[in-house]
Amino acid sequence: MPAADKTADAEVQALFAAQPEARADDCRTLAALMQRVSGHPARLWGRMVGFGHHHYVYDSGREGDTFEIGFASGAGGKGELSLYLDIGANAAAAEPLLARLGKHRQGKGCVYVKRLSDVDLTVLEALCAAAVRHKRT
Repeated sequence: MPAADKTADAEVQALFAAQPEARADDCRTLAALMQRVSGHPARLWGRMVGFGHHHYVYDSGREGDTFEIGFASGAGGKGELSLYLDIGANAAAAEPLLARLGKHRQGKGCVYVKRLSDVDLTVLEALCAAAVRHKRT
């Protein structure tokens, strides 16, 4: 593993370790799932944990870089897990999966869950896979 990857992994693990134990376990499970789906290791993007890389260009010409999929553990582990899956841009694939996901709420591009035990991880994995496919097309 290159030194930069070891440093990135240590930073991610430190973020998880700073969470309450149940939330840290959820973060580790999410990281393993998203890494498996994306094929990329976890990397910190500020306080968000992202997987893969996506360069975007808007019609206005504005452009930037972000991750393909990712998550954040809100409010020091006491808030909701924010799952960044760009569901609004991929509604056709996301809606049937969201209907089967379990207890959650959604925003324009995010899915919010209190704990992973509230959702079906098989459905979540399919939702992550759909988001990655969408970003790569």
